[in-house]
Amino acid sequence: MAQWTSAVGAAQLARLLNSQQDRPAGPGTRRPPAYRALADGIRLLVLEGRVPVAARLPAERELALSLSVSRTTVAAAYEALRSEGFLESRRGAGSWTAVPAGNPLPARGLEPLPPEALGSMIDLGCAALPAPEPWLTRAVQGALEELPPYAHTHGDYPAGLPALRSMIAERYTARGIPTMPEQIMVTTGAMGAIDAICHLFAGRGERIAVESPSYANILQLMREAGARLVPVAMADGLAGWDMDRWRQVLRDAAPRIAYVVADFHNPTGALADEDQRRRLVDAARSAGTVLIADETMTELWLDPDVRMPRPVCAFDPAGSTVITVGSASKAFWAGMRIGWVRAAPDVIRSLVAARAYADLGTPVLEQLAVNWLFGTDGWEQAVEVRREQARQNRDEIVAAVRRELPEWEFEVPRGGLTLWVRTGGLSGSRLAEAGERVGVRVPSGPRFGVDGAFEGYVRLPFTVGGAVAEEAAARLAAAARIVEDGGVGAGESPRTFVA
Repeated sequence: MAQWTSAVGAAQLARLLNSQQDRPAGPGTRRPPAYRALADGIRLLVLEGRVPVAARLPAERELALSLSVSRTTVAAAYEALRSEGFLESRRGAGSWTAVPAGNPLPARGLEPLPPEALGSMIDLGCAALPAPEPWLTRAVQGALEELPPYAHTHGDYPAGLPALRSMIAERYTARGIPTMPEQIMVTTGAMGAIDAICHLFAGRGERIAVESPSYANILQLMREAGARLVPVAMADGLAGWDMDRWRQVLRDAAPRIAYVVADFHNPTGALADEDQRRRLVDAARSAGTVLIADETMTELWLDPDVRMPRPVCAFDPAGSTVITVGSASKAFWAGMRIGWVRAAPDVIRSLVAARAYADLGTPVLEQLAVNWLFGTDGWEQAVEVRREQARQNRDEIVAAVRRELPEWEFEVPRGGLTLWVRTGGLSGSRLAEAGERVGVRVPSGPRFGVDGAFEGYVRLPFTVGGAVAEEAAARLAAAARIVEDGGVGAGESPRTFVA
């Protein structure tokens, strides 16, 4: 019986491998043999999770044709991978990817490190800050006081607690978007909301237009749902969306869904202006595309003079085109897994009906905690503290990277939690691998793209500051030297760092 559970086509693998372009070698630099470079490229794709473990690889002849190399080169690369434990083969079943015994399985998303690993590794993989106190404790205490009446019920509220739905609707109304509780469904985080929307509107094989780059975990969610992702390039720098490209994609590809982050986009930090929002909604309506507007970063403006545009849903008063997703996880705490959907009442009814076959509902105690925060001044106070913390971290990580890696390029966003960095021609995938050796975990650019795009980028979150930010930048510089030297330094071990 074959041991592989999926397959990677020759053309797809060739696209992923061709995206791993390092900058030209300097004088005297020795390049590895072609077979070694190919083996390293496949190994990197497995380690990053962009080629799954137990995925059947193309036959040697097929991959050789797609890469325009000799079959001998592919055969030698496959043999090297087998000897290192990254490939297994059996006559008649082909060859499939593996990881050596004792190695952890690669993560497909951006999961945080386990707490026990934080002493030796600086984690820049997860864009999330510690819980704001004392507001978390106060919210939980307030929730416990409100819990007894709910404890006498079955506890299943597929649409969310009525009190919280009303509170969220009131908050939209206060922003100038009249909203009824019937237009709100509470979910288990923004990921739960988008997963439910994708299952309702986009079956397997449906096209979904996404910003390029976009949030890595959402891209993976959509891939695993069987969607065909259609990337739409962002405008240069922090200019937001390229509306000419969006109009063309919506017109020509007619995607069933489009997913956008208009407010401090993840990972670039761009803020779409009102004209872009209006034009995108109009284009989506004309194409019959459902527009998912992710507002998880909308309250995280970091500079006091930022003027926030109206929400995307303000340009769709009938609610026929725009579905808005919000969350407490970024603005408050990632451990508070409360999200919500704002949509037309008939869409909410359909989402609630489908929920009976998914997660049934969202934890009552956490809903009560968020409701307590919204109903007091706790939310505003906690988010203001969160902004100040992220602002200080942003400024300190920016200063540290500019000092340690002056050739890296980026624009400083005015909100959000992430910095999108061009790495001076170095491979983001190789930087991520080298970073693990020297004690800094950083996600490479291709995680945020489709088919290997953005190899020359990494994402840095505003989650560390002070001495930790300086140490993180120093370790990134060490990782860059490893990549520049062609892998020299593999024996280095992470240094223990005490914040």
